[in-house]
Amino acid sequence: MTRIHRLVLAVLVLFFCTGFDQITKDIAQEKLASSPPISLLNDTIRIQYSENSGAILGLGSNLPSKVRFALFVVFNGLISVITLIYALKAHALRLIQLVGLLLIASGGIGNLIDRLFNNGFAIDFMNLGIGSVRTGIFNVADVLVITGAAIFMLYSLKDQTKSTTTQTL
Repeated sequence: MTRIHRLVLAVLVLFFCTGFDQITKDIAQEKLASSPPISLLNDTIRIQYSENSGAILGLGSNLPSKVRFALFVVFNGLISVITLIYALKAHALRLIQLVGLLLIASGGIGNLIDRLFNNGFAIDFMNLGIGSVRTGIFNVADVLVITGAAIFMLYSLKDQTKSTTTQTL
């Protein structure tokens, strides 16, 4: 894949994924902030507004605001930029691995935008579960990061396994 193709793909993935994340958060803020949770499919899916000052499952929400800023804005921003640069520079990556890294960067940027424009909070609005077994409340950016990480790790492990098998033969 040429450098220009990688760059075009990166712009498209970042634009559409980060844009979709921001649109869903705007809708959540506008429609859900002052309303009770919406239960779908016998409460398997719950749509409810939440402002998360921490990381996954609110981890770190009790930290001082300067520490939260350093972790969730500065560190998140650095990781997102480093991931994006690596995705664009590492020419040995397969297309699917590149997409995985771009999804991670896009999700990181989506939550970074939230924290910069919402007083350090990320807007969350989705929750899954059965009965009392539920996920934490999350957003599209979180799904992008987890999906991207899973894709990247799966295909990296697959390549590593293939390489190890070839070397032992």
